[in-house]
Amino acid sequence: MTQQADNNRSLQRCIQDEWQAFWLAVGFLTRVPMLVRIDYSQTLMNRSSVYFPLVGLLLGVVYAALFVLLDGFWNTGISVALVLAFHLWITGAFHEDGLADSVDALGGGYTVARRLEIMKDSRIGTYGAVALIMALGLKGLLLADANSVWLALLLSPVISRLTPLWLMRFLPYVTDPDTSKSKPVAEGFSAKRLAVATAMTVTVAALAGALVPAILSVAVVALLWGGYLWRQLRGYTGDALGASVILAELVFLLALVAA
Repeated sequence: MTQQADNNRSLQRCIQDEWQAFWLAVGFLTRVPMLVRIDYSQTLMNRSSVYFPLVGLLLGVVYAALFVLLDGFWNTGISVALVLAFHLWITGAFHEDGLADSVDALGGGYTVARRLEIMKDSRIGTYGAVALIMALGLKGLLLADANSVWLALLLSPVISRLTPLWLMRFLPYVTDPDTSKSKPVAEGFSAKRLAVATAMTVTVAALAGALVPAILSVAVVALLWGGYLWRQLRGYTGDALGASVILAELVFLLALVAA
């Protein structure tokens, strides 16, 4: 009986930890307030990353529903623009900021140290501004041109948020570990949790009939962007992970529209 009670307590603790990890992922990626008490630890932050695609799926459901509602009042282009504005608000332009910082650093720095220094600068430069404008503009055009806009809005957030997990697994983490908010996520990401996140994302894509664009987008960005980061930084940073989400979204939408 004692062993059974210990097993039950262990199971309950595991469920509680995973529940907190999920809400920690929600709080990390969005402005949505965490509705449960979090016993924060670096280990819990590490575990939360498996839920990034799930948070993306929840965001996608909200985006798709919002588009369907708005499309009843305005044309497709205006509705897509309003959904993108909501996306930037609900996420705090989290990944877009990473894209701008990464492009500024990789375009303006000639050494690893200088690139990391530029990446920490909160100011946006010419390279970052141009990249941000181009990325948001292309995303809006691709969404408006999709055969099923609501489906593209539903799928792109979940699929794109798998990409940084692959980078975290196979590249070393670089930058100042004492000042980076991404440090807790960057350490100790297991192959088992990567497999779980990948299986969930693949299942969603397969059910939606978009398996090929999904696999293509994650693989292309993980290989090309990951390889570029290795050559330029010898690893990845938190900003580079955010940029990978934007790049994966664009590649996925390009493949989806072309298909």
